[in-house]
Amino acid sequence: AKAKKTPSKGNSIELSSDGEVEEGSWEMEEEEDGSSEEMVDDYGASSSEEEELLPIEKAALKQKPDSGGFGEDDSEEEEEDDEEVAEEASRQKMGQEEEESHDLQLNLDIDEQFKLPTSDQIEKEDILSMSSPPDLHVIHQRIKGNMEVLQDFAAKREEGRTRQEYLALLRRDMAAYYSYSDFLLMKLMDIFPLPELINFLEANEVPRPVTIRTNTLKTRRRDLAQALINRGVNLDPLGKWSKTGLVIYDSSVPIGATPEYLAGHYMLQGASSLLPVMALAPQENERILDMCCAPGGKTSYIAQLMKNTGVILANDSNAERLRSVVGNLHRLGVTNAVVSNCDGRQFPKVRSRCSEVLGGFDRVLLDAPCSGTGVISKDPAVKTNKDEKDILRCAHLQKELILNAIDSVNAASETGGYIVYCTCSVMVEENEWVVDYALKKRNVRLVDTGLDFGKEGFTRFKDRRFHPSLKSTRRFYPHTHNMDGFFIAKFKKFSNAIPQTQKEPAVKAAAPPAVPDIVMEPQPKKKKLEGSKADKEQKPLRPALKKRCSLKAQRRPLKA
Repeated sequence: AKAKKTPSKGNSIELSSDGEVEEGSWEMEEEEDGSSEEMVDDYGASSSEEEELLPIEKAALKQKPDSGGFGEDDSEEEEEDDEEVAEEASRQKMGQEEEESHDLQLNLDIDEQFKLPTSDQIEKEDILSMSSPPDLHVIHQRIKGNMEVLQDFAAKREEGRTRQEYLALLRRDMAAYYSYSDFLLMKLMDIFPLPELINFLEANEVPRPVTIRTNTLKTRRRDLAQALINRGVNLDPLGKWSKTGLVIYDSSVPIGATPEYLAGHYMLQGASSLLPVMALAPQENERILDMCCAPGGKTSYIAQLMKNTGVILANDSNAERLRSVVGNLHRLGVTNAVVSNCDGRQFPKVRSRCSEVLGGFDRVLLDAPCSGTGVISKDPAVKTNKDEKDILRCAHLQKELILNAIDSVNAASETGGYIVYCTCSVMVEENEWVVDYALKKRNVRLVDTGLDFGKEGFTRFKDRRFHPSLKSTRRFYPHTHNMDGFFIAKFKKFSNAIPQTQKEPAVKAAAPPAVPDIVMEPQPKKKKLEGSKADKEQKPLRPALKKRCSLKAQRRPLKA
């Protein structure tokens, strides 16, 4: 049996039975052993290619030997021409496909232009949401479409629809998608532009990175970083603005239970909590008050910058939270702090009793209690459990605390006279509003915080206008700075005198009219002679007349 082989380009090369190479042969003769098996390659495929070729390929192979007059150069040119033709054809196909896809996209844009749902559709969604959870994908797509319309409202809005209708639907959808209360979303929409609001809400769904602060009273940041890396902690420096902070990406050991933590080499502390102490800039041998100190991270950072010199009064109104303060101060090796449990609003009364101890601080740090709208990623319950009363209650407490903090500072201090006010809230009522109130009630002015980054505070908000110096305050947001929402303002006190309010002179002015009433003795006699009308007018004034007569009887000897 003969195994035929298809010819290839040029001369074919075959092996004979004795192993010699034969050129130009087209058939293989029968071997001596008479085996009729075909040659098989390593992968088990048959060596005969005729069975695998298509009829068109076989015809092409038959034509190639006939055209033996053409050289290799001609065949190469033909192949190149074929390739060019194939490339042109593919390009034309790609162009047609792109045009078709572009046309389809335009058609989709025209067909899927955002339209406000009718009231019936909204009622159906409300009924369905009571029995089953809402379709978040549909709500998210509707938020996107609504945002696109609001960004170019004049061109993309529906006829007869107002902007308020689009905003009401957007607020409703965002409340359902991000699980916020309608009140809080209205407040946030007043603060942020719409594109930035979406970024803020998305950032609140992601936890902030874990950060630690090196305790330079016991170690250096470089040595601490090397020790933690050896324990399997992946970390980096926090940023150029901080010389002690480290950010933790992941760890094979609990970061709050390492030997370094127990030895007080570092403190678990958010990046935004470092900023108020940096703005306060405490100096050595100063007397400093931390009015709301729990859990002690800022107090220990102040002691660290003061190198355990001077005196720090760490105060908090919650006795239970002071336990953590005492534990952290002992663990971190702080020796210049005194812990007290007083209400910050009662400091003037306490200071009058112990003026030598609690009066005349060089600097005061007030991290005021707030609504917590800047730390929603840590406490998601803030999304729904805050209302207007909570915001106003916090604002009233903050106004009381900031006035007492200012009164606790000595304006004549050689190195100080500064007050730093900060909150973990983004509400204007708790930040700029309180600062503007303090500027009106006390002899203080705003100064630069010394922080190179952060957004400027508001000088106008809706129908309110604040002092122009509020530009020196700083706001920090999770979606722009990747840290908790924070507000920082720094005051400089230039006089210890308290400005007189409008109520005090009114009280003093009310006293002088009593003197002419007593001096005018003939008035009762005139009233008796006037008749019945005068008697009717005197009836409701009889108790007052009795008092005046008694006063006159007592003072007559003095006049004589």
